[in-house]
Amino acid sequence: MTTVLIVDDQPLQRYGFHLLLDSVPETEVVGEAAHGAEAVRKAAELRPDVVLMDVRMPGMDGIEATRRIAAAGGRSRVLVLTTFDLDEYVHAAIRAGASGFLLKDARPEELLAGIRAVASGDAVIAPALTRRLLDEFAPYIPAHRGDGAEDPRLGSLTDREREILVAVGKGWTNGEIATRFVLSESTVKTHVGRVLAKIGARDRIQAVIFAYDHGLARPRTD
Repeated sequence: MTTVLIVDDQPLQRYGFHLLLDSVPETEVVGEAAHGAEAVRKAAELRPDVVLMDVRMPGMDGIEATRRIAAAGGRSRVLVLTTFDLDEYVHAAIRAGASGFLLKDARPEELLAGIRAVASGDAVIAPALTRRLLDEFAPYIPAHRGDGAEDPRLGSLTDREREILVAVGKGWTNGEIATRFVLSESTVKTHVGRVLAKIGARDRIQAVIFAYDHGLARPRTD
């Protein structure tokens, strides 16, 4: 059973999500919130597996609420929902600690699959889509500053793990990485898990952002 907290300032939107989640036996809605501050409070009280987070709300927005929930270090993982014209907020939300995002016009089965993925520790966005997203919003990513001091987290990686991190930053899937380095997919998965642990990334999306921030991946120019 995956427990979910629904956060949206539109009552009808919350009602629709509630109906959908109540229609399947593997999810349980444990609460609702109409703004970010309420979401932070209820996430701490209810400790849901997944927080379904809107972005633009009165008062504290979804990005700040996501940042506070993630910083609390609890079990809850945030799945951000956005509309097409709010995509400029996606990178900020993911950087704040969200485990992924979906558009609000996603099909019901896509939303349910996204909730399951986030609850199990995966990122909702496929690696290749993550790369295209970050390419599109590269202007929002701070430029890497080569001041000669390497992040100690990078120094903790083996040569192979660093290669894996670069590949993840390029948006390669585990299958593509396995083919490129002549490894089994299970071995690649193990390497990715070690990389995430060493750099302190919650999931693959955070690893891509880390690679961008440290100059290991760059936007495409083609």
